[in-house]
Amino acid sequence: MSKADNMLAILWLLKANKRMTAKQLADALEMHIRTVYRYIDALCASGVPIVADSGHNGGYSLLPQFKESPLFFDLEEQKALLQAAVFAQEAGYPYGDVLRQALTKLKRYTSEEQRTAIDRHLVGFDVISSGPDEGMAPLLRQLEAAVAGNGTMLIEHHKGVGLEPQRRRIDPYGLVHWKGKWYVVAHCHLREEIRSFRVDRIVSAEPTDAAFERPADFSARGYLLQFLKPWISADGEKLIAVGVEGKPETLNALCETGPFGDSLVERAKDRAQFMFEENAMLTYVPYYLLGYGAKLTVLGPPELKARMASLALELHEHYNSAL
Repeated sequence: MSKADNMLAILWLLKANKRMTAKQLADALEMHIRTVYRYIDALCASGVPIVADSGHNGGYSLLPQFKESPLFFDLEEQKALLQAAVFAQEAGYPYGDVLRQALTKLKRYTSEEQRTAIDRHLVGFDVISSGPDEGMAPLLRQLEAAVAGNGTMLIEHHKGVGLEPQRRRIDPYGLVHWKGKWYVVAHCHLREEIRSFRVDRIVSAEPTDAAFERPADFSARGYLLQFLKPWISADGEKLIAVGVEGKPETLNALCETGPFGDSLVERAKDRAQFMFEENAMLTYVPYYLLGYGAKLTVLGPPELKARMASLALELHEHYNSAL
């Protein structure tokens, strides 16, 4: 570890223990005892209030008020950080290796009692997602660096499987994780407007020497929520409103289903409205709805009602022929 890491490690150990000798610190950190003395002197010189007590029960300790300083986290704060890291890793956080390194440090310099308590909270806490695409991490890091550094980028992006990628020059304003996908919100030089691009549809990306100024108070999250949901998807494809009617308990079950829960726009007691892409509306959506039989009624659009009738007729003819 670097000198700064070792000095911080000494502070963590002194925080987690009432008092430690130089030998105990050296053993814990696997370093020479003289190195410990040098780091202690450096910490004292920088203003850290380390108390040195001599004698049989002597050793180094921190002043009580320093232990409560913002440098350290209490048990609840440590638990929150570790549990939040679970969400970040499942979402495909691009700096997962650095995050794991930080968590290892956090756990290393806590007391045995704290580690036991934290483990109790983590053992029953988990997140299930569709699984992060670890292959996207380098691209996400590249985009995040461009956002932070206000650097213009050249990307190749396609709008769907089988479609030819288009080359775009963009000023990336922010990265947003939405509905299990990463999006980069950027000013598109080709369209001369702010657009959003799904990161998993970016084929290539390279930095340029150009720089840009992000609009004051711009929020990438706000842009997506205000302009893309629910009327337009993140690739600019129009969505179609789907109205469904039924008993509240049946609608509750439908709205808890993945694709419908994600696409819910408006909910009343006995009605719900969703937004779907046309392809989805005519392919998998009817099959979901057929499973509820006559408990649900599709109010519109007409194309979906016709598709439902066609599927129901196919089922009727299929099973009627077997009688």
